[in-house]
Amino acid sequence: MRYRNISLLVLAGWLCLSCFTSPAQIQHKQLRKDILEEKSGPKQEPVKTKKTAKDTRKAKQTKKLEPPPPVAPIRTPYDQKTAKIIYLENADLISFDQLAKPDVQILNGNVKFRHDDAIMTCDSAYFYRNSNSMDAFSNVKIVQGDTLFVYGDKLYYDGNTKLVRLRGKARLVNRNTTLTTDSLNYDRNTQLAYYFTGGKIVDPENTLTSVWGQYSTRTEDALFSDKVKLVNENFVMNADTLTYNTKSHVADLVGETHIVYQDETDIYTNKGWYNTESERSMLLNRSLLFNKEGKSLTGDTIFYDKSAKYGEVFGKAILKDTVQQSTLYGNYVYYNEDKERGIATDSALLVDWSTEKNLYMHADTLMTFKDSIYNEAKAWRNVRFYREDIQGLADSLIYSSRDSIMHLMNKPVIWQENQQYSSEKISILSKNQEVYQVELQQSAMVTELMDSLYFNQISGKDIIAHLDSSQIRRVDVNGNAETIYFIREESDSTLIGANRTESSFVVIHFKNKKIDRIVLTPSSSGEFHPMHKITDEFIYLTNFFWLETHRPTTKEEVFSRFPEGERPKFSFREKKLISLPPIPEAEEIENNHQPE
Repeated sequence: MRYRNISLLVLAGWLCLSCFTSPAQIQHKQLRKDILEEKSGPKQEPVKTKKTAKDTRKAKQTKKLEPPPPVAPIRTPYDQKTAKIIYLENADLISFDQLAKPDVQILNGNVKFRHDDAIMTCDSAYFYRNSNSMDAFSNVKIVQGDTLFVYGDKLYYDGNTKLVRLRGKARLVNRNTTLTTDSLNYDRNTQLAYYFTGGKIVDPENTLTSVWGQYSTRTEDALFSDKVKLVNENFVMNADTLTYNTKSHVADLVGETHIVYQDETDIYTNKGWYNTESERSMLLNRSLLFNKEGKSLTGDTIFYDKSAKYGEVFGKAILKDTVQQSTLYGNYVYYNEDKERGIATDSALLVDWSTEKNLYMHADTLMTFKDSIYNEAKAWRNVRFYREDIQGLADSLIYSSRDSIMHLMNKPVIWQENQQYSSEKISILSKNQEVYQVELQQSAMVTELMDSLYFNQISGKDIIAHLDSSQIRRVDVNGNAETIYFIREESDSTLIGANRTESSFVVIHFKNKKIDRIVLTPSSSGEFHPMHKITDEFIYLTNFFWLETHRPTTKEEVFSRFPEGERPKFSFREKKLISLPPIPEAEEIENNHQPE
């Protein structure tokens, strides 16, 4: 009876599950709610009013009209009857040039105009009284109320349309926001200022620059386009197009955007919004977070709190570690980069691609966290894993780097080639990244398929396998030890009979992956039956079972589901699979979501 390379029972989990680090307990799935409320404000309950019969009849008769789509504000032609006159309030010198500029007042020295609620001052000006307009030069200043101040070298102003055109060192100050540019147009009707030759807006939190920009002094909303750059003391944001509110400090991301933090964390997105004050964001359209440690996070929707250093991902989430060469998938992933905690649910999958043969592990919930300096990992419910040379299932799994022990619990089963290992609990012990001992605890059993009907079997209360250089050296069966092994004819390998032994303790020594000798305590000669005399009672131990149909034979089958209940004695029937999520190929795992 051969038991090949039991070291593969480590299922490579201790190599991969430690790749994702972890932290103290934080209630997850709350960040999404907080961020959405931060963007839209708390939900207001509608005021309930009592409807009358007349209101009900009117509602039935009135067709509901959909609101028109939003459009950019358009300045309408002025009404000359309602247009207000520009008043000249002061000038040190007033002159006229009837030949060069007829009907124009030439003003010099401490020039001051008043139009509506705005005061305009400059060093010199041309005043076109008939057309209700003016040109101002040098030290131009417009003051409107106590919050809006506009400066420039030259001003062209139409009192009928209220359109301000500033040229040369133009500057607009609105409360705590300052806009500077070479050419600025400002519509006092719509309260919109815009530039088109490059400009900059500065508020207490950020500095924004772009080729084209628009700013509303009423709503404090700004729109930027073409080479947009937002500079914050903690990060720099580059974008194609960006909207930003200088009061709330929220940026709406509506184009290709790249955010770089001082700690070398990067965000790539093309849609979402970002609060530059709280550093909370909602990122859409498969956005990507990437840090200098080689970890990346992507998904359909990401809710991210940079200041707290954690985020939630919904829809096809991927948490990738290029250093440890492993990837965590799920339709929901929570990750705290500061406290090093990761949780994946809803089609959760862990892929270790650090070796030639990828390992695929699935559970209802996969979690990694950090206890002091030690990495720990847990998997709950329906744990299943597949690698080309090892497969298994369990109800739950725990791993800790503190003692380098992996525990598979609640009737785990592991398969390797034609062998099956089972017990109430399996513990895999490793040292210096090599397995040296595997413990099958309570109702332990090792089964090897000889052909379609006959199995070699070892059973006992506990079974301990000792390994040396990844090869099995000795197996100890402690308590209620029973063995059944078939003997083959050396010439043609046909089965000639079966030997069955019982003892309190059995020690099986191996040499070159084959049984060398068996020691029974107390000693027992056992019982041998030739093939023509064997019966089912003789060749099957009482706790024998064979769960071949539960064995994942492909990476997709880690998502298989089977009815709960007692283990069947034989299980050769065809598998029934649920609808499976797509499993990435090796090349996709290695190359997916790398920033350009």
